[in-house]
Amino acid sequence: MEWEVVIGLEIHAQLATKSKIFSGASTAYGAQPNTQACAVDLGFPGVLPVLNQEAVRMAVKFGLAIDAEIAPYSVFARKNYFYPDLPKGYQISQFELPIVGPGHIDIEVDGNIKRIGVTRAHLEEDAGKSLHADFHGLTGIDLNRAGTPLLEIVSEPDMRSAKEAVAYMRKLHELVRYLEICDGNMQEGSFRCDANVSVRPKGQQELGTRTELKNINSFRFVERAINHEVERQIDVIENGGTIIQETRLYDADADETRPMRSKEEANDYRYFPDPDLLPVYIEDSLKEQVKSELPELPAAKKERFMSQFGLDQETAGILTSTRELAHFFELTVEASDNAVKLAANWISGDLLGALNKQSLDITESPIDPVRLGGLIKRISDNTISGKIAKQVFETMWHGQDSADDIIEAQGLKQITDSGAIEAIIDTIIANNPKQVEQYLGGKEKVFGFFVGQVMKETQGKASPAEVNKMLKQKLKK
Repeated sequence: MEWEVVIGLEIHAQLATKSKIFSGASTAYGAQPNTQACAVDLGFPGVLPVLNQEAVRMAVKFGLAIDAEIAPYSVFARKNYFYPDLPKGYQISQFELPIVGPGHIDIEVDGNIKRIGVTRAHLEEDAGKSLHADFHGLTGIDLNRAGTPLLEIVSEPDMRSAKEAVAYMRKLHELVRYLEICDGNMQEGSFRCDANVSVRPKGQQELGTRTELKNINSFRFVERAINHEVERQIDVIENGGTIIQETRLYDADADETRPMRSKEEANDYRYFPDPDLLPVYIEDSLKEQVKSELPELPAAKKERFMSQFGLDQETAGILTSTRELAHFFELTVEASDNAVKLAANWISGDLLGALNKQSLDITESPIDPVRLGGLIKRISDNTISGKIAKQVFETMWHGQDSADDIIEAQGLKQITDSGAIEAIIDTIIANNPKQVEQYLGGKEKVFGFFVGQVMKETQGKASPAEVNKMLKQKLKK
């Protein structure tokens, strides 16, 4: 039987506010356990939550960026459940009336564009964190995260493969960082995903029973977890079993999912409007103000890079993958006297390669756009060859000198004197009659030998274009 996979994602993006969603406690990462949870976060008797206005603005900003409906009226509710890291016994969230209604995200997979529906995005507070390591069979509870503002983004079940799910997750990750509403740091838990997965016979309209894969915090693990769960569900059904609606955890070390608890329905949480919080009214004036503050979004920037700079789709996609990288590229183009193609190639190739090797972000690059642009200028005006440029780049990476300073100090300027190059070529041809005979006899690969000898003699400083041109003239059959 042929099976169809159905996937929906719930993305939790931690909003980049300085304080929590209902209190003034700090959201800074890395504090000592239980030092950033105040009486409001812990639900002490008599305390009252006060909504963080900036969290609301960020939610509206996201909604406008995905062409979603912004609810003029939304309500906070209490989601009741017991867990050790939830001291209040309930989580303040939104249920029937979320702040962001239906919208969409366009993804690209294998060259095809597909629109994924976003059902809703609602504000809620985060719970604390259970710690299982170093407690000798016990569990530690760190409540620093309790009350941290989250935007939960719920998709329609529109994805049909793990590959599509990862593309959607990456697109959202890119978007929330562009909007500067979330730092997207998956290692710190700022951006994490729950995946709802089911299978059904191909052609069947009715959805199969779904399982939820909880708290996956990397793109690679999302793909692996979904693929494993799909295989597991198909095996269960084909062996005569039935899928149970449940929450499962993905074990990356064993590359398997395992049951965590039976999956709750909405009525299990006994949602009801939070009596301590007023409804939220979003006026048109706020929407217009936030709309005017929206940056150029990734898709629009990619299109502009393709039309303005003549970049191909893949390169434009790489250079606009983050707001900071796109800005770095534009500054480099400006500093290089508009050497667009060279700037694109050097950033997407050598620079990103060097950064990845040392696990650095573009904002941590040892070479700034002005210095990189200066190096590219010297390639453009033939002061140095591409090969020598890599040597200059390496020196720049480990110091603060400009390309011009390095070229001057190390005597790396290209030899452009055609008379000097011609004399070297004549000597090499005279000293290698056997290779000349081979080349004239049809072994064209020997041409590379002559190029190599000239570059060796000139210590790589001869213009490769000039060397090739002269050699072809000298070695005419």
